[in-house]
Formats: sequence, C-alpha cells, structure tokens
Amino acid sequence: MKKGVEKQNKSRQKLPIFKPLPLPTNADQKHPLLTANKAPMHAPAFKTTAILDESAVGRPFIIHARENDPNRAFGLPRNLWLEFRLLSKPYTVVREITQDVAKLLESAQEKSSSNTRVVFTGRPGCGKSFLLFQAVEQCLQQKWIVVYVPRAVDLVNSTTSYAYDIRTQTYLQPWYSYQTLLRMLTVNKDLLKNILLREDLVLEKSTLPKGTPLTIVIETALAEKQRSVAQAPLYLDAVMKTLEGQNQYPVLLAIDDMQTLYGKTAYRDPQFLPIQSYHLSLPRMLLEYASGKRSFHKGAVLGAISASRTSHPIPLELRDALDLHTEEYPIASPYDKRNKSLVEYADGLKAMPVPEKLTLEEAVGVFEVWKGQRVFGRSNFFYDEAFMGKYTESGGNARDFVWKGLLATLDA
Repeated sequence: MKKGVEKQNKSRQKLPIFKPLPLPTNADQKHPLLTANKAPMHAPAFKTTAILDESAVGRPFIIHARENDPNRAFGLPRNLWLEFRLLSKPYTVVREITQDVAKLLESAQEKSSSNTRVVFTGRPGCGKSFLLFQAVEQCLQQKWIVVYVPRAVDLVNSTTSYAYDIRTQTYLQPWYSYQTLLRMLTVNKDLLKNILLREDLVLEKSTLPKGTPLTIVIETALAEKQRSVAQAPLYLDAVMKTLEGQNQYPVLLAIDDMQTLYGKTAYRDPQFLPIQSYHLSLPRMLLEYASGKRSFHKGAVLGAISASRTSHPIPLELRDALDLHTEEYPIASPYDKRNKSLVEYADGLKAMPVPEKLTLEEAVGVFEVWKGQRVFGRSNFFYDEAFMGKYTESGGNARDFVWKGLLATLDA
C-alpha cells in the first residue's frame, strides 16, 4: 500500500504546472464611453414644477444625487442602471406621458391608494421603467413615503432565503424583509421619524410599545441582525400597517416587473412542488396592495410590466384585468383555466398605455443627451442625418433608439 501511495505522489509531482497566458496590453482598457472626458451637460434639475410646464416636453433634466437617493438605496432595473453608468450624470427626458403621470399623482395625494392602482403597459423598450422611476423621483420631492421595488423578479426567483411560518401559513423571506426595512429607512428617514407605531409590536423576547417612532422600530430591527434576522418580517408588517393608517404623508408603492408576482415561483415546498407567489410573504403583501385588499389612507400603487422577460410572461389573469389583447397575447378563450386567487389579486388594476414611439420632440431630447456624451467621437458627424437615420431605424422605440441606434455607432 505504501509503495502505491508513493507512486501516486511521484506522478502528481511530475504534472506540468499551469501558467496563465499574459493578458493583451489593451485588456485593462474600459469602454470608450467610460474613459472619455465627459463634461456634465447643462440641464435643469428634475422637479415637479419644472416638468409640468408645457415647454418641458422633450427637454433633458438632470437628477441630482442626494443622501436618500432611491437609485442607490432600492437599486434600479438593469437597463436604467446601464444607462446611468454610461452617462456622466443621471439624465432623463420629460415626455408627454411623464406629465400625465405627474398629474395623476397630484390627484392621488389626498385619496386612498385603492383608487389609484395603475400599471404601465406597452411594447418592450417603450420606456415603462423610466416612467416609473420618474414617478418615484417626483414623489420623493413632494414628501411622499416611497417603497420602490425595481426588480420584483428577485422576490420569486429563489435567490433569497425562506422559511415556513405556521402562524401565517406563508413562507417568510426574512433576509429580503430586512433589506427592505433598511432601504425604506435610508430613503424616508426624515418622514418616518414623525410617524408613530399604531399597535404594540410583540416580539420573541421584547415588546415595542404603541407610539414608538417608526425610525426607532426599524433601527431596532436592523440591530437584530447581530443575533438573527428571523423577526424582520414581523417588523416590516408592523411598519406597513402603520403606514396604512397614518394620514400625514401619502405613500407610493412602485413595482417594476410586476407580472413576475402573478404565477408560480422558483421556490419549492418540502414535496419539491413550485410555491405560488401568494404563499410567499413579500409577494403576497405587494399583491394585496395591488388588488386593494390592503391600502394606504393616502397614496398610490404604480406598476410596470415587461413582455421581454421570457422566463416570466404576462399571465392570463393579469392580461384579463388590464385588457391586454395584442398579436403576441390574443384574446383568451373563456374556457382557458384561470387561477381564482390570481384573478382576485389582479382585480381593479387599471392599465396606462405608454406610447410605443418617441415623438420627434422627445427623441431630440434623448439625442442631445447622448450627443453630449460624445457617442459620435470627435469626427465631423452630420448630427441631423444621424438623428433621422437612427430614429427611423428604431421605429421610434426608446430603447432601440439608444442601444441599437446611437450606442451601436460609437466612433470614440
């Protein structure tokens, strides 16, 4: 046996040592847009008073960074994150639909959120995610409490821990609940300190009394991380119930990729069967607000759906509620099977179609933003011809106009 082991050790020692090949000299060079000397473009700040002006349509606006920036705390949809990564500063162009949403939110300030449950619909790339982000920015400036879910797919794709709770008969998601509390505190701290807990919060080893400011409630939940985050769902539920009853500030619940909440998830039960979304604590909470089963005293629920996410197509129940009938989604037969629970969770949602094409005025604003980032380099490029060419090629679609049009012709 010893001789056999010695032979194996000798054979291992004789193996050649792998040496990685040297990287090419230009391997560490970044994308031209990231290395270019990009000076911030002169543009007005994105403010509600400015964007409601008639002359604001088609104009670029800059989104100034601040301590409670929602794009840092809550995150952003991937496409928005990539664009803001390439731009020297976050810019956005006001569209006619932007003003419509701004007026909608103004009318919702003094109404129950059950009266304003709107879902942005439209073909892929038409600007639904940008529109939802603009609504979030507007509400923060008008002293709304904002809860933003930029990637709802993360709640159902089995990337976070979950545990069955026999008391609620749902699967809790403690880590994501903890993160949601942290993000809510970061963005809304100045407002949450003025709102008091409505009921005693009974925990495993302590009780937070009624009248405790929500900032202290959340900070207590964050301190629990040192021991366990298992109680984070209890804290989150207590905070949301308090926000429902208070009437000091309106509340905006914004959900992107909303269609991922309506259907089976990647989570599995002990029998390895797919878990329905409404059996998970966080998707169930969002669905209850979307359906009006739970509502804020003042505020709105806004969502955006995406038909480009092939792993989570728009389900039949949501299509019926939003009256979505297109070539891709023809009218379904009344005999097709529907999930009764999902039908209830989609009941009362109203569709707000986003225009499929940018108007020429809006496209000019987008073009000016990227021209300022030198996407055409320093060559003598005929901007009028470039604009009309790319606008025509993209068919006016906002995403295609930027990614398949302007950024596809980099000459840096």
